[in-house]
Amino acid sequence: MSHFTNEFNSLSPLVLTSQEPEQSNHESNIVPISMHKFDPNDTELNSLMDNNRRWAAAVVKEDPEFFSNIATKQEPKLLWIGCSDSRVPANHIVQLKPGEIFVHRNIANVVNHSDLNCLSVIQYAVEVLKVEHIIVCGHYNCGGVTAAAGSGQYGLIDNWLRSIKDVYRLHNEEMENLKTDQQKIRKLVELNAINSAKNVCHSTIVQNAWKRGQHLIVHAWAYDIEDGLVKKLDWCVSGNETLDDIFTSA
Repeated sequence: MSHFTNEFNSLSPLVLTSQEPEQSNHESNIVPISMHKFDPNDTELNSLMDNNRRWAAAVVKEDPEFFSNIATKQEPKLLWIGCSDSRVPANHIVQLKPGEIFVHRNIANVVNHSDLNCLSVIQYAVEVLKVEHIIVCGHYNCGGVTAAAGSGQYGLIDNWLRSIKDVYRLHNEEMENLKTDQQKIRKLVELNAINSAKNVCHSTIVQNAWKRGQHLIVHAWAYDIEDGLVKKLDWCVSGNETLDDIFTSA
């Protein structure tokens, strides 16, 4: 594994800038959204309460029955497994309202078979909520992936990131053929998302769902913080046909 610059502790927060929008076919579908920046001097968090009240009032103005309708049940068709990074909020990225996405987030969107937290979320989403799509979404400029690609130590988190190092090892030839560290980290973001999506499919939860004939599709995506756009990776599975036999249930 090549040497990487230590970017884990130096990644800058997202800065929103305004620029002249390009003309596109989607221009007529652009919906204005309101975003606020937190004031660190607001030690009582009153601004958050004010934001919440304005948001709730705006929702009720648009749909007076919205909160009463979602208060009794949730029927999301999507499970989102993403990174805990504050710049990657699932509902905002795909512009869906509350109740549309069931969400699990952790450092670097890792899915492994010893994480009971993640597996419990998957089980509830698949067996109780009957979601039809599971999206594992990584993101470029991911501090966790960057740390895993290097040789530094950061404490307890190193144990969590170990599986990402395994992803690098399994794709070592492909990774080492890339010329720059940035290219390698971006590729590792994609490979890690695909690996986690595969692990979702390998779980007994998803295996049993497919065995029951349940409609369930698992996707791997990557989100680019620099332009706000999601990229569909070349991996989308709705059954065992493309998985290694060792991982499939009879």
